[in-house]
Amino acid sequence: MIEDIYERSLAGEITRDDALKLVNSNHFELFDTADQLRQEIVGDEVTFVANRNIDITDHCIIGCTFCSFRNNIGYELTTEEVLTSIKEAVDVNASEICLFGGVMPHMTVEYYCDLFEAIKENYEIMLHSMSPVEVFHAAKASEVSTQEALTSFNSAGLDSLTGASAEILVDSVRAKLCPNKVSTQEWTDIITEAHNLGIPSTSTIMYGSIETWEDRIEHLMILRDIQRETSGFTELVPMTFLGKNNIMGQQSNGASGLDDLKLHAIARIILGRDVPNIQASWIKIGTRMAQLALCCGANDLGGTMMEDLISIAAGSSHGEYLSREQMHATIEGIGRIPVERNTLYERVN
Repeated sequence: MIEDIYERSLAGEITRDDALKLVNSNHFELFDTADQLRQEIVGDEVTFVANRNIDITDHCIIGCTFCSFRNNIGYELTTEEVLTSIKEAVDVNASEICLFGGVMPHMTVEYYCDLFEAIKENYEIMLHSMSPVEVFHAAKASEVSTQEALTSFNSAGLDSLTGASAEILVDSVRAKLCPNKVSTQEWTDIITEAHNLGIPSTSTIMYGSIETWEDRIEHLMILRDIQRETSGFTELVPMTFLGKNNIMGQQSNGASGLDDLKLHAIARIILGRDVPNIQASWIKIGTRMAQLALCCGANDLGGTMMEDLISIAAGSSHGEYLSREQMHATIEGIGRIPVERNTLYERVN
């Protein structure tokens, strides 16, 4: 079967059964097929973005079993502190700011809009923020629809939505991972609303906790279906589960290195031309494993970051920042061509 997978992936014809058989096939053939697809679809360039992560607060009402960040320090940044962090990013010519954080009752639509407007009044930088769960709770707190909330965020300066809070888009798994988060349907609806309003987003998958390969494949198929309807996803970001300092870590040791590579390869094969950009998240799996993932279907190395308190709290030991020079060295170390991009995968010269 592996022989015809290449052509069927390019044609967008991979099925759930195909993907499950591939998981159990010869993994070297799987990796080679995914790498050939990567070369055909996006070539030998490996992209990255100069960005900064800013985690607004670690206070949160959600209480996910895989989270190590909630109340880890106990803080909430003021607008002035957020602007100071952004200035540091602007000073090194970053093109993207990623705003993350917990969900709290006072974080209304107005709260976020005031923050976004303050950022855009002071800096010309792309603002990547708001997961579907944050949109849902802000809209609820403000007693407006999620579509109205998204429209307000966009008007206030939000450039793109994060694909976070997806975890695994299978409700039986979500009931154990994040029972207080949005359902699979709610996540899908909000992402689709954003795309239809002209707000692009990333897509994500958090794998390696308690889900099965069938669940992972179902998740990727849902993302493919959304993309075929909206064309709004800029990329897929696979995120390996990190189990330090969280409840779920007592039940799962996380994904193996082999599964890390298989996930990137299967994602490339399922998503094909529909989502051409597959990220290898160096902060989650380290630069060496990221180099391997780039040889198994991935074509993007993510962001320079500058900080990622969420991953660090969960046990990531791969650092918080990669300079442009380190990005170039990591990419050139596997014989590929580094290209700096912005949030929308446009080249940055």
